[in-house]
Formats: sequence, structure tokens, C-alpha cells
Amino acid sequence: MTIQTNHHDTAVRENAARDTWNVLTRELKPVARDPFTLIFSLVQPLIFLGLFAPLLIGQSGMPIGETLQWFVPGVLVMIVLFGTGATGSNLQYEMMTGSHERTLVAPLARSSLLVGRALKEIAPIAVQALIIVLIAWPFGFAIHWGGLVIGLALLAVFGVGLGSLSYTLALGTKDREWLFWGVQQTLIFPLLILSGMLLPLDDSPAWMQAIATVNPVNWVVQAERALLAGNLGDTAVLWGWTSAIVLAAIGLVIGVRAMRKSS
Repeated sequence: MTIQTNHHDTAVRENAARDTWNVLTRELKPVARDPFTLIFSLVQPLIFLGLFAPLLIGQSGMPIGETLQWFVPGVLVMIVLFGTGATGSNLQYEMMTGSHERTLVAPLARSSLLVGRALKEIAPIAVQALIIVLIAWPFGFAIHWGGLVIGLALLAVFGVGLGSLSYTLALGTKDREWLFWGVQQTLIFPLLILSGMLLPLDDSPAWMQAIATVNPVNWVVQAERALLAGNLGDTAVLWGWTSAIVLAAIGLVIGVRAMRKSS
């Protein structure tokens, strides 16, 4: 009996893994067919890099390279924050057009429908982050390749968690698109401002600094700055990974539960 149960559990895990892979490849196909969407989604980060960075350089009085070393990691996290934070709108569109209902009746594990979608976010994050780093490179941004690789992995984990929460929000709001965007925008901008992503929080009010200490985005930003500077053993790296992993775990657990209940 125990042997049969073990065989059954193994088969279930294998089927879930296969279904997740199938969903992942299905979600990546539109991106591969239309890579321009990746470039178009870089417009906002490039605007911040091209217009906000010079202002920051002028106000800080620091060398260009040193300022970019502080600013670029925040832009990379911004890509994840705005990109994966809005991916739930794609699922919402599928629900409104009936496409999601057809996937629900397919012989796929419900959990794979969310996990596969969430993992899909890793590829665009890596490509977009590399493009931003390479654009900043000629202007004095120093690339520490080991830190960059670890930083990309950190962004991927963070993106999976944020994407899962975005899909969960889409499942909760269903066809109320206005509600999805209302909640999404209400959460995204405070997370951005209270992460020190664009401006240092050292001189901010005490209450802002207190909130920043429990803001997972803040710790991911701090970790990216340490990693891209080559400080792999910095304490901020540990806190960044802890924040990203906890967020991913919470997002996947809540998201899978919501997907299993969806109809």
C-alpha cells in the first residue's frame, strides 16, 4: 500500500512538472514571435535612465560612474516591479475572452497554470536587465559579471513572486479590469517610492524609513546594488534573497490556491 502511494505521488509530481513545462512553453511562444514587446516594455526604464539619472548626477555631485552604480540596480528592480506587477492583466484578458475557461477544462494540473505563467517572467526579466546594463556600460557603469549573474537570479525569484501575486489579483477581480488596475497602481507606487529605488531615503522622515525596513522591494534594491558592485558577501544580499524567496513562496501558495478555486 505504501509502495502504491509513493508511486502515485511520484506520478502526480511528474505530471505537474510536465504540465508546468507545457504552460511555460505556451506562454513563451508569443514573446518569441514578437520580441518587440520586450523592447517596448523598456521605454519606461530607459526614460528614467535617460532623464532622471542626469538630474541625480547633477544633484549628487558624484562622478557619473559612481552615480550609475547606485541608480542602475534600482532601474533593474523597476523593470520587475512594473513588468511582472502588470502581468495579471494578460490573465484577466484571457478570462474576459473565454480563453482561460478553455485552459481550465484541459487535462492540466491547476497549479501548473499559475506556476508556468509565473516562470515565464524569468526570460523577459533577464533580457531586459542585460539590455539596461549594456546601455549604461559605456557611460561608466562597471559590470561585475559574477554579481550580475547572481543579481539576475535574484530578480527572477522576485519576479516569480510578484507575477504570482499579480495573477492572484487578476483571479480575484475577474472581469473588473478597473479594480485590478486600481489595486495594482495603489500598491506599486508606494512600494517604488519607499524602496529608495530612485532617491536615497537617508534624509527621509523617520516614518518613511520605518516602512522601508519592512518593504521587500527595498531589500531587493539594496541587494542588487551590493551584487552589481561586486560586494557578494554584503548583509544586504542575504536580506534581499530572504525577501525575494519569502515573497515568491507566499505568491505561489496564494496563487496556486486561487487558481485551483477558479472557475
